[in-house]
Amino acid sequence: MLRFFGTRLVFLLFTVLVVTFLVFAVSEFSPGQVGRKILGPYATKEQVDLLTEQMGLNRPVFIRYFDWLGNTLQGDLGRSTLYKTQVNDIIWKKLANTGLLAALAFAIIVPLSVILGVAAGMREGSILDRTISVGSIVTASVPEFASGAFLVAIISIWLGLLPGTSPLEASAQWSIAQQLIMPVMVMVLYDLGYVVRMVRASMVEVMTKPYIRTAVLKGMPYRNVILRHALRNAMIAPFTVILLQINYLITGVVVVEAVFAYPGFGRMFLDAALYQDIAMIEAGAMVAVVIAVLTQIIGDFGYMLLNPRIRFR
Repeated sequence: MLRFFGTRLVFLLFTVLVVTFLVFAVSEFSPGQVGRKILGPYATKEQVDLLTEQMGLNRPVFIRYFDWLGNTLQGDLGRSTLYKTQVNDIIWKKLANTGLLAALAFAIIVPLSVILGVAAGMREGSILDRTISVGSIVTASVPEFASGAFLVAIISIWLGLLPGTSPLEASAQWSIAQQLIMPVMVMVLYDLGYVVRMVRASMVEVMTKPYIRTAVLKGMPYRNVILRHALRNAMIAPFTVILLQINYLITGVVVVEAVFAYPGFGRMFLDAALYQDIAMIEAGAMVAVVIAVLTQIIGDFGYMLLNPRIRFR
């Protein structure tokens, strides 16, 4: 167990170092370019050169990276040129907003995908199975911007039931809870189909195992066969996939947040890239990598607990 966590921790640190260095190098490899991004296109060459010298941007990139890493470990993520304030004052608030959206979507996706996937896998080839399979393929195939625009056109513009944007600002017409419904709906529709297909495929495979047939032939009630034997084993493979959806729901919902003007982490990252906010890009990349690797580690640990063959190696 300790060896498992030790190996994964080393992997986490190594991955964070490699990715953050690559992002840092791409953003700051050319010192003059960094000064130009900060001062804007109308600054003179003398002003750019002066800022480059004042910020120490003429030093080797490795030295500047380790200086940035040291400041980051002390909690200083730099100053945002887009928001004109410290990155710490922006990034954690945006991440919390996206975390709220992700938590709501995840709480719907997981139980619903398990129920639909198990129901389809129990009766392979049945009408229910085909209906769920086709529905999951269709929802997973529609891009987020398309489903978002479609829902806005129908629900917001035509029916007027929900707001078309989600700025998280309470108004006389729409509450914050109402503003969250549409983005969560798009995220659930897009992600649910993929997870359902994974659960269904695993359930179909488990239902063909000899121990399932033996339990049925021994007269065990079909419900007990599913709940006691099939379900636990069917969830081993999709477990990691389900946990990896956390990474998507937090760092991969740029399109959803852009469509609904949601003040979240993804939209912040997009704006930082468009406006060349180097400090925000570097901090956002670091947070995204840490989240991705942590979800992978948690997924591996859960897989180990569910699968005794892995647990006792």
